[in-house]
Amino acid sequence: MYTITKIKEHIASVVNHSVGGDIYRPQDIVLPPDPALGDFSVPCFKAAKESGMPPADAARKIINSICPDSVISGTSAAGPYINFTLDKPAFISSVLSQISEMKESYGTYAIEKPRKVMIEFSNGNTHKEYHVGHLRNVAYGDSIARIIRANGHESLPVSYINDFGIHVAKTLWCYEQFHKNDPLPENKGYFLGQLYAEASKRLENDQVGKNLVGLTMKKIESRQGYEYELWQRTRQWSIDQFQSIYDELGIRFQNIFYESELIDKGKELVNELLKKDILRFSEGAVIADLEKFGLGVLVLLRSDGTALYPVADIPLAIEKFNKYSLDTSIVLTDVRQGFYFKQLFKLLDILGYHGKEMIHLGYEFVKLPSGMMSSRTGNIITYEELKESIMARIKKETKKRHPEWDYERIMANARKLTFGALKFEMLKVGRDSIITFDIEQAMRFDGFTSVYLQYVTARIESIVRKSG
Repeated sequence: MYTITKIKEHIASVVNHSVGGDIYRPQDIVLPPDPALGDFSVPCFKAAKESGMPPADAARKIINSICPDSVISGTSAAGPYINFTLDKPAFISSVLSQISEMKESYGTYAIEKPRKVMIEFSNGNTHKEYHVGHLRNVAYGDSIARIIRANGHESLPVSYINDFGIHVAKTLWCYEQFHKNDPLPENKGYFLGQLYAEASKRLENDQVGKNLVGLTMKKIESRQGYEYELWQRTRQWSIDQFQSIYDELGIRFQNIFYESELIDKGKELVNELLKKDILRFSEGAVIADLEKFGLGVLVLLRSDGTALYPVADIPLAIEKFNKYSLDTSIVLTDVRQGFYFKQLFKLLDILGYHGKEMIHLGYEFVKLPSGMMSSRTGNIITYEELKESIMARIKKETKKRHPEWDYERIMANARKLTFGALKFEMLKVGRDSIITFDIEQAMRFDGFTSVYLQYVTARIESIVRKSG
C-alpha cells in the first residue's frame, strides 16, 4: 500500500475516532486549496450533519480531540475544514523507501476488475500543418493513456486521421493551379501546410476557384481520376510527417483510423437511417433532428452530397465498440467541438448504443502572444519551427555550460531537453486553461520549465552518484 493511501486511511481513522462513528473514508480526504494551509484537508459537513451543529463548529470540536502522532505533526481549522500537516521527515523517508523498492513500478496499481478504455487523440488533418495546438492534443492524450494504464486498466491509445474533406480539396487545388511544377522540398508534409494557408487566402474572393475545389472534393470521394491519384500520393506525405513526429515524441498507437476508410460505410449507414426515418432531408441536406433533446440539428451530408464529420465518426464509434469490446471510449479535441460530440453521442444513443460510456475531453486553445492561431491565415507556430527553435537555443546553452562535450553528446542532450520541453509546456497547466505559448519562456533555463527541472534532476543524480 502506498504511503499516501496509508496516510489518508490514518487521517480518516483519527477523525472517525474523534466523532465516535464510521463516517469518513480515505477518498473523503482532499488537498487544501493552498499548500500553506496544510498537506491534507477533511471537510466536516458529514460530521456536522451527524452532530446537528454548524460545520465550522464541528471542525473546531474535532480538532480539540486530535493529538499529534508519528504521522500528523499539526492540525488547524479553516471554516468547515480541518487541515492536517504531516511529519515531513517521516513522510519523505517512507516515500523514498517505497520508490527505491518499487523502482519504475512506483505509482502503478493493480485492480480486480480493470476496464478496457480506448483513448482517441492526435487527430491530425492531412494536407494541413502540424502546429503547437496539435502538440497539446498529443501530449495530453498520451498522458491520459499512461495514467489509465498506471491505474490498472487496459489502455488502448488510437488516432483518427482526417484525410478527406474540404481542406484536402483546397490544398490540392492550390497545388495543381500554382505549384505542380515546383521542386518538392524534403519535408513535404510541411509544404502541404503552407499550400493550405495559401489556398485559403486565394479562395476568399475567387468563386471559380471555390467551384473547382468542390469538384475536386467530389472526385476524391468518388475515388476516380487524376485528383484521386494525387490525393493518394500527397496523403502519404502527411502520414509520413505525422509518424516522424510520433517517433520523436515517443508516442505509440494501438491503431490509426482514417476517415477515408470509414466514409463509404458511413454513407451506406446514412441511407439505412433515412429509410428508418432516423435521419431526414432538409433543403437537400441530410440531417439528424435533435431539437427535442435540446441539441439542435446535426448535418451529415451537404446538399451537394459531400460528407461532413459525422458520416465517418458514426461508423468509427460503432467499430470501436463492436471490434474492441470497450467499456469506455474517450475522444480528445479542443473545446470548440464539445457541442458536436454531445450531438454525436445522442445520435449513437438513438442507434442503440445507450449504456456505452462515451466521453469527450475538451481542452482550451493554444495561442500566440499576438492572438489566436489559424492554419487558414498561416498565423501559427508549426511543430517543426518550434522544435528547431528550442533545440538551437538548448545546443547553444549546452556548449556554453559544457565546452568539453563532443558534438554527439551535445546533440543527445539537446534532443532530450527539447522533447521534454515540448511536452512539459503543454502539460504544466490544466486542460481548462488557455496556453499563451511564449517560445522564449519555454526555453528558459530557470523557473517552471522542463529544461530547468531536467537539469535539477541531473544535478541531484550526480550528487547521489558521488556520495556513493
